[in-house]
Amino acid sequence: MTDTAGAAKRSAAGLVLGTLAAGQFVMALDSSVMNVSIATVAEDVGTTVTGIQGAITAYTLVMAMFMIPGGKVGQLIGRKRAFMIGCAVYGCGSLTTALAPNLPVLLFGWSFLEGIGAAFILPAIVALVAGNFPAERRPAAYGLVAAAGAVAIALGPLIGGVATTYFSWRWVFAGEVLIVLVILLLARRVADAPTGERTRIDLVGAVLSAAGLGTFVFGVLRSSEWGWFLPKADAPAWLGISLVVWLMLTGLAVIRLFLHWEALIVERGRDPLVDPAMLRNRQLTGGLTMFFFQYLVQMGVFFVVPLYLSVALGLSALDTGVRILPLSLTLLAAAILIPRFLPNVSPRRVVRLGILALLAGAVALMAALDAGAGADVVTVPLLLIGLGMGALASQLGSVTVSAVPDEQSAEVGGIQNAVTNLGASIGTALAGSVLIATLTTSFLTTIEQNPAVPPQVTSQATDELESGAPFLSDAQLESALDKAGTSPEVSQAALDANNEARLDGLRAALAILAFAALLAIFFTRRIPTTQPRSKQA
Repeated sequence: MTDTAGAAKRSAAGLVLGTLAAGQFVMALDSSVMNVSIATVAEDVGTTVTGIQGAITAYTLVMAMFMIPGGKVGQLIGRKRAFMIGCAVYGCGSLTTALAPNLPVLLFGWSFLEGIGAAFILPAIVALVAGNFPAERRPAAYGLVAAAGAVAIALGPLIGGVATTYFSWRWVFAGEVLIVLVILLLARRVADAPTGERTRIDLVGAVLSAAGLGTFVFGVLRSSEWGWFLPKADAPAWLGISLVVWLMLTGLAVIRLFLHWEALIVERGRDPLVDPAMLRNRQLTGGLTMFFFQYLVQMGVFFVVPLYLSVALGLSALDTGVRILPLSLTLLAAAILIPRFLPNVSPRRVVRLGILALLAGAVALMAALDAGAGADVVTVPLLLIGLGMGALASQLGSVTVSAVPDEQSAEVGGIQNAVTNLGASIGTALAGSVLIATLTTSFLTTIEQNPAVPPQVTSQATDELESGAPFLSDAQLESALDKAGTSPEVSQAALDANNEARLDGLRAALAILAFAALLAIFFTRRIPTTQPRSKQA
């Protein structure tokens, strides 16, 4: 009878964990699933590629803006209720997107409704894991939930490619509706997490946090088009400096004002949106810093590797997705097996080894990229990167939540997801801008040194590249050169220069990601050396 009861209890716990992991999976899927189908979606809803990229950007922006208030809402209405309301809103957004006839409807469904839903769901997941699992089981639980999100990002191009190639991109969002319905049915088995005393939400703090994070992230997301510091041609600027700098500085200033306001709220004896004392917690800030670096490197890799496979090598969306699968295997293995077989291991040691695996993977891939390299060169580096991501996932969620009383877990979830959004946005933007800047410099240097290229062609290429360098495949460049009527000698010189510049850009992007991983090692001292236990209020 005891064995039967134990099996039933384990089964129930597995169902709860699977439900929460499924929520994380669906939230993360939207970050990558349509990247391979942007042109198809744009044509279907009667807009441009820029319009669809704007919708993807807006989804990230809405999440970043409302993640902290979304975490606080869970304290007012209950974590489970916030999770279920978020799922319902997200499901409505997915259904609206699946049926969208034009860009405004797509923006409302995908960018706004799904973004708002995610801002309710993600902080609630963090709190519900803490509320449904004892402290000793949380590393494994958080590891699996985080792994589900990372696997969704890795599988996104494959899922999007299959749906767009054989069915329609709309079926992806219709599938999300079905998954959300299943999650809502299973969520009845999830126990609610403790909320503590329920008070009114700090509306001024909510506005300040949304404005600060939104402005900063918007600036980061515009960096590829406007330039990080010096403005690109026809890009907005003030005092000769790109508007990106001013947006980021304004965002930081508003965030500082938000923290000052929260301190005043605490002094007056009222309930803040975020208690500033939490940010003086060494263990919490250590975990948040690692989350930032993990997502910076992770999303940078997910930006660079598909570009190499799909553009440089010309693989299809399906083949690109298949080549990224090894990362998912080691990620899941590390996230699940480390807590299971090493339950008392030092979190700091695992985090350091995970960062070293990320560093080794980035360096190995950077060294392997060559003119004659094929798709096989990504396998071992991606295995290492997946191992590093899984190792970090197995520890960081438990580290951050156990740093505060369980009643504050949703607040931690809001901050944690805001930090990961910042890291992901900066990682993608930084990798992209370094790649394009290096590609431009390398291409121009190569053709300037080639006597087969006339000076007027070099001058024209310089003007066009300085206004925004595209990352072109050989087929795309050949088509453009044929339309321009260039001679065979000039065409071949341009193709050779593009091939070399493309690889230089990819190596430079990987180098900046490797540097970020190296820098992260110096911030690991705040990670505890013993497995954390939850703190009761």
